[in-house]
Amino acid sequence: MATTNDLKNGMVLNLDGQLWAVTEFQHVKPGKGGAFVRTTLKNVLSGKVVDKTFNAGTKVETANVDKRSMTYLYKDGADFVFMDGDTFDQIPVPDQTLGGGADYLLENTEVTVAMHDGNPLYVELPVTMELVVEHTDPGLQGDRSTGGTKPATLETGAQIQVPLFISTGEKLKVDTRDGRYLGRAN
Repeated sequence: MATTNDLKNGMVLNLDGQLWAVTEFQHVKPGKGGAFVRTTLKNVLSGKVVDKTFNAGTKVETANVDKRSMTYLYKDGADFVFMDGDTFDQIPVPDQTLGGGADYLLENTEVTVAMHDGNPLYVELPVTMELVVEHTDPGLQGDRSTGGTKPATLETGAQIQVPLFISTGEKLKVDTRDGRYLGRAN
């Protein structure tokens, strides 16, 4: 348990049986009436964002979320298996928990897995990944670096849009949050 005066960004609260991460908070002390805390909360599982106001000093239940650095090993049916680097425990994470991040995940990638009561809540991938283009249509004479894009299939099976001059076999930097092409990898 904590009070609303102890709130910090990134803190996870247990409200009505659901886990909410504090993304923003502001203590407000109006001239008339009691002080209160305005917060923006993000549901840890669904990603839904809500604004909630608490009276100052109200007790809120905090959730114990353990963030661990883990290595992705392999896919087992609908689960992705991660290994804790410290204990060497292998933890299966369902693909719905991983979400769209599964499109950019290569074996032996270091990720952060957030756990609560032994259950994986979400997986944080590195912001950029270096992936090889498995297939894309060849560029034509006259294709320039500015302007059009074409679809490319990456080694993980993900489809992204790349500039016309990119060819099959090149290594690219890709933003794992939205699948944007960021440039060629060195």
